[in-house]
Amino acid sequence: MELRQLEYFRLAGRLGNMTRAAEQMHVAQPSVTVAIRKLEEELGIQLFERRRKQFILTPEGTVFLARTEDVLRRLEAAVQEMQDYRELQKGSIRLGVPPMIGFFLFPDIFSGFKKRYPQIDLFIIEEGSLSIEHLLEKGELDLGIIIFSQPSPVLTTIPLRKGEILLCLPPDHPLCQLERVPFCQVADYPVILLKENAYHRQLILEEFEKHAINPHVVLSSSQIETIKALVAKGSGISFLLDEIARQDNRIQCRSLENPLYISIGLVWKKDYYLSNAAKTLLDYIVSTA
Repeated sequence: MELRQLEYFRLAGRLGNMTRAAEQMHVAQPSVTVAIRKLEEELGIQLFERRRKQFILTPEGTVFLARTEDVLRRLEAAVQEMQDYRELQKGSIRLGVPPMIGFFLFPDIFSGFKKRYPQIDLFIIEEGSLSIEHLLEKGELDLGIIIFSQPSPVLTTIPLRKGEILLCLPPDHPLCQLERVPFCQVADYPVILLKENAYHRQLILEEFEKHAINPHVVLSSSQIETIKALVAKGSGISFLLDEIARQDNRIQCRSLENPLYISIGLVWKKDYYLSNAAKTLLDYIVSTA
C-alpha cells in the first residue's frame, strides 16, 4: 500500500468523482482509477459503488475513509512538525472566523499580527461558528474564533470575551418605547437573521421555539452591514452582538427582558498538532483580544 494511493482515495472519497480528484491532484484520471482499484484488490473489499459517472462510497469505504483521513492528518502533522524545526518563524495558518467576529474583533487581530509577523501567511475562512467547529473536527482548519454558549467536548477552548445579544430596531419602531423588551413582543415583526451555519442564528431560533413563536424570517445574510442597513430602513428587526449594534446610529438597540449572552472563544481540535506558526497566532490573540 502506497501513500499516494491513500491520498487519491481520500480526495476521491470526498469529491465522489474520479475526474475532479485527478484534476486537483494534477494527474491523469487513469492514475487515480488504477491506484484505487489496486487498493481495493489489496484490501479485498470494494470501496466505491460505480454508478455512471458517480463514485459512491460503500459502507466499508466510508469506514476506511475515516481511518485514512486520520492517518494522513497525523502524517501531515508530523511533516509540519519537522518543518517547524527547520523554519521556526515561518509557516501558514488556516483560521476560521464568523462574519460577526470578522466585522468588529478580527480586523485589529489580523492587521496587528501581520505587522509583527509578516513572514507568516494567514488564510482566513469566513464561515458561521457551527461550520467552523465542523471544519476543525475534520482537521481542515488550524484555529477558529467562534461564538458559543457551551464549549465543545472535542475542541480546546480559550474564552476571549463575552457579549450580549441585543434586539435591533429601526428608529421609529414601537418597541423602541421599551427599555427592555419581552421576547414575546417580537412575534409580530419580520426578522432578519444570519445564515444557517451561524451559532448566533441557532440561539435566536431556539429562543423563538421556547416562546412557541414561528418567526417570519424575511432574509438570511452573512453580511452584517446588509442586516443593519435593512433594519435601519424598516425591512425587519434583528439580533446582533452589543459591540456591533451600538456602533451604528442608524438603528436602535434594546436589551431583552431576559438577556441573551454569548461567549467568544479561540478554539482548536484536541490532540491536533499546532504548528509553531499557529501557536504564535494563538499567543498573539490571547494577549491582545
